[in-house]
Amino acid sequence: MSAPKKNIRPSANSVKDVKLNSLLEMTKAINNNVSTAQLLDIYQEILENRLKVGKLVLFSFTTEWTCILKYGVDKDYNHLVFEPELLDIQEIETISYSKGNLSQKFEIVIPVYHKQTPLAFVLLGDIDEKKIEMSSAIKHLPFIQTLTNVMIVAIENKKLYKTSIQKAAIQKELELAQSMQKLLFPSTLPNIEELEMNALYLPHQQVGGDYYDVIWINEVEFVFCLADVSGKGVAAALLMSNLQAALRVLLKYTQNLTEVVIDINQLICDNAKTEKFISLFIAKYNIGTHKLSYINAGHNSPILINNNYAIELDKGCTLLGITNPLHSLETDTLLISPQSILFAYTDGLTDTVNSNDENISVDELKNILVNNKNSNCEFINKAMMYYLEEFKGEMPFVDDIAMLTCKFN
Repeated sequence: MSAPKKNIRPSANSVKDVKLNSLLEMTKAINNNVSTAQLLDIYQEILENRLKVGKLVLFSFTTEWTCILKYGVDKDYNHLVFEPELLDIQEIETISYSKGNLSQKFEIVIPVYHKQTPLAFVLLGDIDEKKIEMSSAIKHLPFIQTLTNVMIVAIENKKLYKTSIQKAAIQKELELAQSMQKLLFPSTLPNIEELEMNALYLPHQQVGGDYYDVIWINEVEFVFCLADVSGKGVAAALLMSNLQAALRVLLKYTQNLTEVVIDINQLICDNAKTEKFISLFIAKYNIGTHKLSYINAGHNSPILINNNYAIELDKGCTLLGITNPLHSLETDTLLISPQSILFAYTDGLTDTVNSNDENISVDELKNILVNNKNSNCEFINKAMMYYLEEFKGEMPFVDDIAMLTCKFN
């Protein structure tokens, strides 16, 4: 009768081979770009079945701390909550705090950091807590740390890649939106014997809420405007596009500026629900009579150099989209002299600050207009922009900037 077989422990070399093969398997899976779920399956199989680590919980951070892997725990741990005390642990150690459920069931914590940022926490323990011999978790701790770091870095790279793909898609959408927004602005501005116009638009982001337009209503009259939607970015651009569409439709039915402004205010109140508002300067000019009628709805007052006098066009009403009906709405009409200049702008220009926290003054804008009154409109806008760049120095622009200059002959 043969002697009974003895329990043979795996040799050091066989354990070493298991670890080496396991690390190679994980590396191969990463190189083959398997899913995060597959990486976690491989990780669990190595720790649970090959290294005999009794129980494990793995927390990872994306927008919040979430348990992405667990095994060896009972049903009381179906809904694991991350314990903030873990954030105090920056190196491998035994759990020393005793406030939460995790500290009562697990003995070792492996934190994974990138520089000073925690990426993951692995909690390890044995199923049989009464065992006298050294636990597998402690026995294989250096290898588990290495394997965990390799896997977590791979998972983080997947997150970063996914984020970069999402950012690229958003960037593409924004570039498309920017191209579409450019179509909303007039492709050409009047440059005829009676008058000349030029515009400059500098959005703070890829799309913005500043808007200008020129719309002919008959052979001798046209309406032009400059508007600024509150806020920046896509939301402001969407409301701006609604304004443009509404204005062009309204002018087909009425050329009365008061009626137009009342209807636009109604539209904004109905759609923006007082969460957005618009400042608007709108004017109508007759090239035969040289009469300019305008309404300024809470906009920065355009500057008119008329008969060598600088006039601020400030008659009108409050911002659009705040109250309905509008109160104290008035229209002003002026007779425009030859060689007069009208300069309209949005508040991004005067909100620009320099390193001393100073803003550009309206008086300085008037001086630039007077000093360049013999220049064409494009040169005047460039002169304004040159002064703006010199004034702000290294300080950034804080808002969209639009300028619309008109020279009357």
